[in-house]
Amino acid sequence: MVTRRLFVVVAAGVAVLWLAASVSAGFAKAPQGGGIAAERQNQVGLTSLARAHAERLLRDRLACLGCHRLGDEGGRIGPALDGIQDRMTAARALSMIRDPAGTLPGTIMPRQPMPERDARRLVAYLFAGQEAPRDRPLAPRPARPDLPADQRADGATLYARHCAACHGPEGHGDGWNAPALPVRPTAHADADLMSRRPDDTLFDAIAAGAYILGGSPRMPAFGEMLDTDQIRALVRYIRSLCACEQPAWAGDVGGP
Repeated sequence: MVTRRLFVVVAAGVAVLWLAASVSAGFAKAPQGGGIAAERQNQVGLTSLARAHAERLLRDRLACLGCHRLGDEGGRIGPALDGIQDRMTAARALSMIRDPAGTLPGTIMPRQPMPERDARRLVAYLFAGQEAPRDRPLAPRPARPDLPADQRADGATLYARHCAACHGPEGHGDGWNAPALPVRPTAHADADLMSRRPDDTLFDAIAAGAYILGGSPRMPAFGEMLDTDQIRALVRYIRSLCACEQPAWAGDVGGP
C-alpha cells in the first residue's frame, strides 16, 4: 500500500512538472526540426496561452499597430498585417522584426527591442491557421534613399520623415495617421504642455518609445535607428514647434 501511494505521488509530481513546462513554453509540441515552419506544420503550434500572449503584445505593449493595420485596428503607415502570408514567408516576416533596415534597405520601420521568443510568437500568431506561404521572391521595391550627410542630423527633416505622420507636420497632433490611433498623438506645438516636459523626457520617449513613460505603446522606439545626435536634433526641433523651453528645474538641454 505504501509503495502504491508512493508511485501515485511520484506520478502526480511528474505530471505537474510536465504541465508547468508546457505552459512555460507557451507552444504545443512542434514536429521534429523546430522553428516557425515546424510550428506552422502543427497548425502553428500556438496554445491558447501563447495566442493570448501574442494578442496582448500587439494590443498593449508593442508598437506594431501604430503603423500597421490588423483587422479593424491599427495605423496606415506600413502594409497591413492582414494577408501577410500572401506577400512574404514567415521567415522573412521574422527577419523584418529582427532587422528591418537589413531586410528592406531604406525602410523607415525602426527595430523594436523584444525577446526572440516574443518575435517568433508574434510571427506564429500572424501566420496562424494559414497554409504555408509560397516561398517566392517579393516584387522589387525601390529603396527609400538614405538622408544626405548634411541632413542626417537636421531636426526638421527627421521630424518630417519619422514623426509628422502621427504628430502632424506642424506638431499639432493631427497627422494623417492620427485618426487610426486609439490615443491622440502629443501636440508638440502646445507650449503649455511641452513646457512642463523636460528635454530628457522627450529624448527618452523618442529613444525608447512612449510606453516606458506611461504613454501609448503605439509610438515606437527609435533608439536603434537614430543615433544620439539625431534624437537631440529632434528634441531641439520640437522645442522650436512649441516655442518653449523645458522646466527651469530640468537643467541642461540635450538629453543624456
